[in-house]
Order: sequence, then C-alpha cells, then structure tokens
Amino acid sequence: MVAEELKKSINEFFVGKEKVVENILVCLFSGGHVLLEDVPGVGKTTLARTLSKAVDFSFGRIQFTPDTMPGDVIGLSVYNMKSGEFEYREGAIMHQLILADEINRTSPKTQASLLEAMAENQVTVDGKLYKLPEPFMVLATQNPVEFIGTYPLPEAQIDRFMMKLSIGYPSEEEEIHMAKNFLEGKKPDNVKCVCTAKDILEIRKAVEKVTVSDSMLGYIRNIVELTRTDKRFVMGVSPRAMLFLVKGSMAHAYLDGRDFVKPDDVKAVAVNILHHRLSLTAEAKIGNEDIDNILANIVIKANVPVG
Repeated sequence: MVAEELKKSINEFFVGKEKVVENILVCLFSGGHVLLEDVPGVGKTTLARTLSKAVDFSFGRIQFTPDTMPGDVIGLSVYNMKSGEFEYREGAIMHQLILADEINRTSPKTQASLLEAMAENQVTVDGKLYKLPEPFMVLATQNPVEFIGTYPLPEAQIDRFMMKLSIGYPSEEEEIHMAKNFLEGKKPDNVKCVCTAKDILEIRKAVEKVTVSDSMLGYIRNIVELTRTDKRFVMGVSPRAMLFLVKGSMAHAYLDGRDFVKPDDVKAVAVNILHHRLSLTAEAKIGNEDIDNILANIVIKANVPVG
C-alpha cells in the first residue's frame, strides 16, 4: 500500500514523530493544509523537505519576513519592452508543496495573499486567474505568538488550515538517533521517493469514496454544535471546520485500511482539526482552562452512534 510505504519512508528519517507524520498524511490525502507551530529548531522545515522528497512533489519555500510582498508569493505582471505587453512572472506559490516558513513574521497583507490559493487552488494577479499545480498543499510554520517580531494570523487565515500541529522536543533516545543520522550525513535529500503526484491524486480519489453514514455525520455535527454552545469559548467552529472534520475522518479511515468511517476516526483527528479555531473567554483563561482538554471532553460527551 502506497500510504504505508510513504509513512515508513518519512519515519525512517524523521525520527520518533509517527503521530505527527500520520496527521500530515491525513491532510495530504484529504487535500488539506497544515500549520506547524513550535519553537525553532525542532524540525518543522526538515519535515516539509522530507515529505517533498518522499512524494516527488515540486517544492517551493517562502521564507517570510516583514518585507516580503504579496508579489513574492503569488507572482506579478512585468512589462516586456520587446512585445509591449505585460507578462506574468510566477511567484513561489507555483509549486505542489509550499513551505510557508515562519508565516507569522510577515505582514497581514502578505499573509492574505495565501487565502485564495489555499481555498480555491488558484491565484488572481491583475484580474487574471492562474491555476496552481495539483496536488497542492501548504505546510506553514510559525513561532509561538509570544515570540518577538510576530504578527498573529487572522481568524480567516487560520481557518484555512485543516490542522495545527506541534512537533515537540524528542525523547533522549530519539535525539541520540537524530545525532547519529547527522554524523552519518543523512539528509532529507536522501529520503527514498515512494510515490508520485499522480499516486497522491489517485489516493485522494479513493478517500472521496470512503463511506460516511448519516449517523456518523450526526455525530460530527454534534461535536461541532457542542463547541458553539460551550460558554468557555468565544465562538464555536465554522461550517468549514465540520467539512474538514468529515474529510479528515475519511482520510484516517483510508490510512487504517477501511472504506467506511467509524467513531474512532473522528476521535483521532477531532482535536487537531478544531483546537486552532477556538479561543477561550477571559473567564476561562482565568480559570486555567485548556482548549485541548475541553475538546477531548466534548468528543466524549457527543452522542456516539451505535452499530
């Protein structure tokens, strides 16, 4: 199975983060985008490069800084003196896998240039539409918002990401393993390529055929509704979040070798899909509430379908 080979190939180099890799693949197989938030140096960029090599995607990296302009991302029109016409010069977005590195270090105007690309797989430059290559995926990294020189992502931007993940520090054994790989000269460029872009498109078609029963849709809707009625949240999650939860559950079922969704699939992806869309009220913050804990309880509280 291509999915298992892909997971194995990435995990051979990206040591000790099997759950993170699985969630990345859930997003890849369902057409979602990923936001990685963590402290510098834990391997966010390495993970993106490893993924691009394992799936043989064209890879583009945008290093966001305060002076990065929208034209650097989506491209711009340049006047050709010979032809007397404006020509489109592609931006860094014109790749299948985009690493939007330190996305919260650039201005809101430049952040907004990604909105259309992430939602509709296209960009508009001077009134003309340009389709992005398929499959298309944005893997963005950001430093924690309390770090110096960051611009918090607006809600509309955050809502475009299917999942927000954290890699975290490795264990002692994992870190020693990483050091050995470093000494042996193992780099993301050495990762074995196990599938092509065409294979990923075929997997996405297979994921779309995974069955989601009406009772499972009701279960997912119940979870979404509970986020909207919980007084500890400023507001509940959007309808887009529910669709992502459906798609993510389908992709997780596919990874598990099934053609139907069951409650365990929803439970496996729910927290990572929903938590970055929610904000605690002032009272909840004073009470030291935790979004992930609240969501975990909501998933348990929701009416699980029987049979």
